[in-house]
Amino acid sequence: MYFKPGDSDSEQMRRLDKRKSTVMAGLSYVHNTPYGFLRTTIAGDTLDNSNGINWDLAWLYRYTNGNLTLTPGIGVEWNSDNQNEYYYGVSRHESRRSGMRSYDPDSSWNPYLELSANYRFLGDWSVYGVARYTRLSDEITDSPMVDKSWSGLISTGITYTF
Repeated sequence: MYFKPGDSDSEQMRRLDKRKSTVMAGLSYVHNTPYGFLRTTIAGDTLDNSNGINWDLAWLYRYTNGNLTLTPGIGVEWNSDNQNEYYYGVSRHESRRSGMRSYDPDSSWNPYLELSANYRFLGDWSVYGVARYTRLSDEITDSPMVDKSWSGLISTGITYTF
């Protein structure tokens, strides 16, 4: 995630500071049961951009039919106040410069729905796709930088299993 002021159509948004993307590193754990699996991940900003922390918790169930695997899931992500402040906050200095109201968000809980698909072909080769719909919490949508109540993610790729 990043924000480049020059890419905005809004004169006020163009007067805000740049927000750089970062590298998050952390730990993940998966607990398998006959009824699905629990996935949890905690990660922190390693580049000192936001000094933020993200925590993700999801329940997923894997359906396999031949070479096709579908995995729907429901989850929630927590973003620390530092994470939200860096990406969605508007400082007093930015407020004076841009005319936007200042905004200092707290931490947030954002629920989501997820679906992944994986199709194995040619033995060790697979193609995959992931889609996620996230409902943004008020801590994020109340920011003057945000004009949507949701975010979406779509990712695809090809993998080779050794």
